[in-house]
Amino acid sequence: MGMTMTEKILACQAGLTQVNAGQLIQCRVDLVLGNDITAPPAIHEFERMNRPIFDREKIVLVPDHFAPNKDIKSAQMCKTVREFANRHCITNYFEVGRMGIEHVLLPEQGLVLPGQAIIGADSHTCTYGALNAFATGVGSTDMAAAMATGQTWFKVPAAIKVNLTGKMPEWVSGKDVILTLIGLIGVDGARYQSLEFFGDGVANLTMADRLTIANMAIEAGAKNGIFPFDEITKNYLDGRVSKPYAPVAADEDAEYLQTIDIDLSKVSPVVALPHLPENVRPVSELDRIGIQQVIIGSCTNGRIEDLAQAAKILQGRTVHPAVRLIVIPGSQTVYLEAVQRGYTETFVKAGAVVSTPTCGPCLGGYMGILAEGERAVATTNRNFRGRMGHVDSEVYLAGPAIAAASAVTGYIAGPWEVVK
Repeated sequence: MGMTMTEKILACQAGLTQVNAGQLIQCRVDLVLGNDITAPPAIHEFERMNRPIFDREKIVLVPDHFAPNKDIKSAQMCKTVREFANRHCITNYFEVGRMGIEHVLLPEQGLVLPGQAIIGADSHTCTYGALNAFATGVGSTDMAAAMATGQTWFKVPAAIKVNLTGKMPEWVSGKDVILTLIGLIGVDGARYQSLEFFGDGVANLTMADRLTIANMAIEAGAKNGIFPFDEITKNYLDGRVSKPYAPVAADEDAEYLQTIDIDLSKVSPVVALPHLPENVRPVSELDRIGIQQVIIGSCTNGRIEDLAQAAKILQGRTVHPAVRLIVIPGSQTVYLEAVQRGYTETFVKAGAVVSTPTCGPCLGGYMGILAEGERAVATTNRNFRGRMGHVDSEVYLAGPAIAAASAVTGYIAGPWEVVK
């Protein structure tokens, strides 16, 4: 019996010739990731083991959630991570000024390779499936054990085949594709399953689109999302990586629980209404919903392609006086490129604030907390009740085009309402 992309990676990492959905296996891991929230408890558990780290080059620590430090408690958490990294000579520790939002930073730095198995104590670790890797989130205890052993256990997930055809229309991006999929199957539609993307439409998706789609696989309940290796993947890796890698392709007779067909040419700009990512509606069908804040950034949409789309809409325009627009580049590299391309100047002249790379407002941490009754359009990945602040605030998820247009109009709007 054939295997899926996910099954092939897990079989290789487990030293097996074949694995099947539901099988419990012990796997080697290529990267173990932690941030300033999840790494401190993992470090505490690791130190109780009284063991050395398994490989200083395969542990990645990125203080990005409450960094730069928002308060004394966050400063202590970052200090714990920093001192651990120094004590164990961790190669891939990224301090403020050199860091970025972890799931933007790792692919950008060439740390993610096709065929790898990657775990991270952050649910959006599944982002790296865009590069033909198996990547998934784990708890801090599992992170601790993996830092000591270089291994972890998995139940092999069953898979859903997502067949993409056609080409996206203007203003549509990967965010609209994944929200459309979540709207179709729901937030538990892929629970502990692998979302595997195929079809001739994949070739029409940029790497930024793929990273966004894989990032939000978890919002459908998936264990991971994964894309095939192709020329776009190769071009992205060229110049970033020097190590050899082994891409995987699904077998023709691989088994899938179901196949979902999405014609990209029929996907429209959409919004996920509060308080679940499955509450998806075309923006063209919404009444004028007034907003007070817009966030453009996050591990989902903080790449240069996202800022380019927002800048195209904001060029020569002004943020509505009732709206606060916060733009957060996903990394220092993205920030610098945005400066060089003139996007940062466009944002500032429009009336936006441009932040250091941070997760900040996405998880209700800082840099954009909502008050009672306030509404925000955000290019982030979750809109649960109270996610970005007060329990009676509201978050509407959208791509950069809708977010930028809404910042100008003061209500949730399609880009065609601004760019005539």
